[in-house]
Amino acid sequence: MKFSIRMSGLGGQGMVTAANILGSAAVKDGKYSIVIPFFGAEKRLAPTESYLRIADEAVYEKGEVTYPNVILTFHEEVITKGKSYTMPFYEGIEPDGLVIINSSSKDLLSKSELQQLSKLNAQVRYIPATQFAQEVAGTELATNMVMLGALLGVTDMVTLESLEEAISERFGKGKFIASATTAALDDVLKRKYAKSQELVEKNMKAIRAAYTSMKET
Repeated sequence: MKFSIRMSGLGGQGMVTAANILGSAAVKDGKYSIVIPFFGAEKRLAPTESYLRIADEAVYEKGEVTYPNVILTFHEEVITKGKSYTMPFYEGIEPDGLVIINSSSKDLLSKSELQQLSKLNAQVRYIPATQFAQEVAGTELATNMVMLGALLGVTDMVTLESLEEAISERFGKGKFIASATTAALDDVLKRKYAKSQELVEKNMKAIRAAYTSMKET
């Protein structure tokens, strides 16, 4: 089992946080992982990508995931306005790959894009992640957690138990800092809830809602 994942979105959507939590959960499940963030301008709404490799054996390859077998697209504008460092957004996807898009519309891709993905037998799944985050967790800042839930609903890449443990560690008493911007986002999340445990519970509720939604469709 080997996953090469590319997460694309806009600054402030938590791709870096999501990648680190998923990578940590993989390790807790006895797997190996390497996480590489790419910030670019490192400002809110600027294109941002994170790369993650997960495998049953030791992972030595570092750097950008050029040939992903999983692509998570956190914002429609990655596709509609080309706000991505990788164009087209599915560039390099491996045959039989998986694409999960945060969108309430299933007509987002052009005919040409659908044809190219079809030739590769790529599975394309949609989930209104931001809507899920607002309705279930009470904040769009949980969009990244919904995307992780959707991913697990399709792949079972890591266990929900390990993911919850990784989230608890990330938003618990310890202070994990990936960058100044990510740390600031973490602080916003922590202020959103009175207790870190409530934050974990809200995030897990959003994850499970997305997980179940994907399992049922």
